[in-house]
Amino acid sequence: MIMTITITTVASHDGGFSDTVEELIDATAAKLGYPFDPVRFELKAVDEAGGLAGGLVAHAVQGWLFLKLLGVAEAARGQGIGRALLAKAEDHARSSGLVGVYLDTFEFQAPRFYEELGYTECGRLPAIGGAPQRIWFAKAFGVTKGA
Repeated sequence: MIMTITITTVASHDGGFSDTVEELIDATAAKLGYPFDPVRFELKAVDEAGGLAGGLVAHAVQGWLFLKLLGVAEAARGQGIGRALLAKAEDHARSSGLVGVYLDTFEFQAPRFYEELGYTECGRLPAIGGAPQRIWFAKAFGVTKGA
């Protein structure tokens, strides 16, 4: 028997619906022996006046640390804050027994920054119709570049 369904746009963005969808996905993954169980990890860089100089938002899932956001305030750029935040996140990932870090960036953001820090490109969406390329990078611990 074919089920009749209706698809609608979700108007509320309070996270309730996305949490429910995540539960659907996690239930299947857990049955296969790969529960998601993400663990959130955040770092904050504050300047001497107490202002936000930068921050990092990530979560550990499936043995990797996924770096969702890394931002540095414009006035604080060029001082190594981004490198320091990323190094601390990598240290956290290693000490947590994770296998590495992965992230994505757009071509106009920081691909060279991640390459300089030992990240290897592992995926790319092409630039089409004015949309910029989106590039995924990963750094696996204990693996040399090119291996």
